[in-house]
Amino acid sequence: MTLTGKITVSPRLLLAIPPFVFLGLFYFYPLADIFRFSFAPEGSFQAAGLEKLLSRPYYARVVWFTFWQATLSTAATVMLALPVAWVFGRFRFACKSFVQAIVTVPFVLPTVVVASAFQALTGANGLINLLAETLLGVSTPLLRMDQTFTAILLAHIFYNIAVVARIVGSFWSRIDTRMEESARMLGATEWQVFRKVTFPLLRPAIYTAALLVFIFCFSSFGVILILGGPTYATIEVEIYRQAVQMFNLPIAATLSILQILFTFTLMWRYTRLQEKVSLSMMPASEEGNCRKVTGRLEKLLVRGVLSLLILFLATPLTALVACSLLTESGLSLAYYQALFQDKTGSIFFVPPQTAVLQSLGFALAALGMALVLGLSAAVFLSAKPGRMTRWLDPVFMLPLSTSAVTLGFGFIIALDEPPLNLRTSWLLVPIAHSLVAFPFVVRSVLPTLQSIPASLREAAVLLGAGTFAVWRHIDLAIAGRALIVGAVFAFTISMGEFGATAFIARPDRPTMPVVIYRLLGQPGTLNFGQAMAMSSLLMGVTTAAFLIMEKLRPGPKNF
Repeated sequence: MTLTGKITVSPRLLLAIPPFVFLGLFYFYPLADIFRFSFAPEGSFQAAGLEKLLSRPYYARVVWFTFWQATLSTAATVMLALPVAWVFGRFRFACKSFVQAIVTVPFVLPTVVVASAFQALTGANGLINLLAETLLGVSTPLLRMDQTFTAILLAHIFYNIAVVARIVGSFWSRIDTRMEESARMLGATEWQVFRKVTFPLLRPAIYTAALLVFIFCFSSFGVILILGGPTYATIEVEIYRQAVQMFNLPIAATLSILQILFTFTLMWRYTRLQEKVSLSMMPASEEGNCRKVTGRLEKLLVRGVLSLLILFLATPLTALVACSLLTESGLSLAYYQALFQDKTGSIFFVPPQTAVLQSLGFALAALGMALVLGLSAAVFLSAKPGRMTRWLDPVFMLPLSTSAVTLGFGFIIALDEPPLNLRTSWLLVPIAHSLVAFPFVVRSVLPTLQSIPASLREAAVLLGAGTFAVWRHIDLAIAGRALIVGAVFAFTISMGEFGATAFIARPDRPTMPVVIYRLLGQPGTLNFGQAMAMSSLLMGVTTAAFLIMEKLRPGPKNF
């Protein structure tokens, strides 16, 4: 409050209003409504769901499986990704930016496509068994890894390896090599240099990446649902089964509360760790500590790491495309052509071009909303750290810690009457997508804003620049690259979102992931081939969009 009695509001505080209002309307209100509907349908609290959760061993096994599969998936991903991070963080080589982009493609692919790719490789009708039948005359499937934990583990590594490789690799490239050189001059071996100097400096980045991977694996849905089958279920999958197949909302809501509480704690810890990773240096200096690959052994190691990585990432995707083209009569586009034919006369038949256009339209709308919300939240949080920003940072991340299935049901229950009667509106899908996507925009932009030296802003103010001019010419100019990264994530997340979309999308307006899941749920070689064809189309659209945005992104292409 000023001496004249007028209340002044900081411009940064005003920026927090859009994400706060958005979360209030489309996150907290639907969740509160679904919990009220589940636990107090007649106005009084009923603990039936909680009692069942605590009394039945089955739910304890679901919770235990969720924890240990996420732990094992995270450990395996980190171990396999560290050599890749070393290559990205320490060396310059031809087409490095392109290789980094290709390595990131699996992470931006929808989980439905990732699960379909591993089914195409190792499933009963997969490429390995098709080749065995053709070349060896084997009539029964030689290898069947679907509905096994091995397939789940491989899919999680495939999906998340880029997260660790690029976060740790980007941090590794910023470590001053002079510290390592000083240790070598003092007689330290390469192993001692890594153990005593490099690893302690990398530890915050490794912990940050590992925690993010753990969150993704803990809340895994599409991979577990498709590859795990009825044998395996995480908390997220069990919420889906209880809500959709059994319509047991008390159990689903109770599991959602457990998931929200745990993942909120993880997200709060993640935001604290990311502060340590945000070094106070200009983003353009990341390539300064990278050098050319020299020496025979070094070249062998770098080429070996990249070759194995590309082989691991390319094999399932190649199998996906191959299974979409291999028919009983040989190579053919029959499965793609079948997508355009309604042989069953179903009223829910949607041509693939319609599903593609609908997915693109929803993704572009979600992209616009996520950028506005994410940038507003990031600028607000980039202010001097305090108690408010430390608590609000994980609050903005809450949509990532909430079951998409729960959000979808919350939308159906809460947003079907005035003043928020959006049940039949096309806006409901992009709103749900932007709710999940805008935290990724925050996480992409916030570290860059926090790394901008305060002296730059102070110099601009001394030269007469106003608040908006400082933000536009310094903050936005430097954070432009990170903003495009956030746009990539928002777009691709929307293209592949499945959990909430399965419930709020109208039957005649399905997205591509919904169509894929429908096809995978139906028996027969034709349906499997059509699912592979639609997955290939979705992979192509997502990959093309990502590579175009990566090409347009100026400066060093680091995560």
